[in-house]
Amino acid sequence: MTMNKPAQLHPRNPHQGRYDLARLSGDFVPLQQHLIVNPAGEYSVNFSDPSAVQALNAALLQHYYQVAYWQLPPGYLCPPIPGRADYIHYVADLLAGPAEVPTGKRVKLLDIGCGANLIYPIIANRSYGWRCVGSDIDATALKAAQLIIESNPKLSGQISLRKQTDSQQILHGVIKPDDAFAVSVCNPPFYGSAAEAATANQRKRTNLKLAATPQQRNFAGQQHELWCPGGELAFIKRLIAESVDFANQVGWFSSLVSQQRHLKLLAEAASKAGAVDVKPIKMQQGQKSSHLLAWRFN
Repeated sequence: MTMNKPAQLHPRNPHQGRYDLARLSGDFVPLQQHLIVNPAGEYSVNFSDPSAVQALNAALLQHYYQVAYWQLPPGYLCPPIPGRADYIHYVADLLAGPAEVPTGKRVKLLDIGCGANLIYPIIANRSYGWRCVGSDIDATALKAAQLIIESNPKLSGQISLRKQTDSQQILHGVIKPDDAFAVSVCNPPFYGSAAEAATANQRKRTNLKLAATPQQRNFAGQQHELWCPGGELAFIKRLIAESVDFANQVGWFSSLVSQQRHLKLLAEAASKAGAVDVKPIKMQQGQKSSHLLAWRFN
């Protein structure tokens, strides 16, 4: 049996069509206990249960990326993989230009706020062979991410981690003087407060027809993963301001932008900061659209 999942993904995204949950659960046995049968008689999973979402992600990572171990600490962000993969493939298009997508160790990616899930470095390395660096301010997240790296031989030596020790900085203290990155990616804290995050979560649960339990997020997430003062607009503006200091060390800077109304403001901020090329990119997953903003100085 299969389950619908978002359409209109990037052409190179392997998560097209429908989840084959029977096959996934056959290959990844822990997923079996989370399968349910929907009214149409098809297998699905209980998306109100973070452990079910994590099991589905682990099954997808094993099947598509040969990652055998992927475990998160309780309450940490468990992102939907198809949309995260889209980001990486659109970033690859930026690096390709009119030529083919560059692959291999010579391409280096920086993930700002990699979290415990390490999704972007995993997908980037397993899809294109890129070397990746993940940064985060959370020691628990980095410890979990390091265990994922050490538990998967294919990731060992391909992904390294750095701790941001200053919560007021994003790039400073992470990028070293001799670093050269082809691209940076970022999944910023979208919300401006805990209350805003809770309201958005309840709206999502209502749309998904899940039980009214606002304290439970189906994709979980720690405070610093979900919100910061000023939300994504303030965070990305700060990222743009800092990126000026690393204009010669990073080819493309980029960030997810959840609110379309923020795109124009952020694009203007990047241009005012001196970026010579600013690209808003729309990503479509079924009925849901999201955006990323990319900018470069050289």
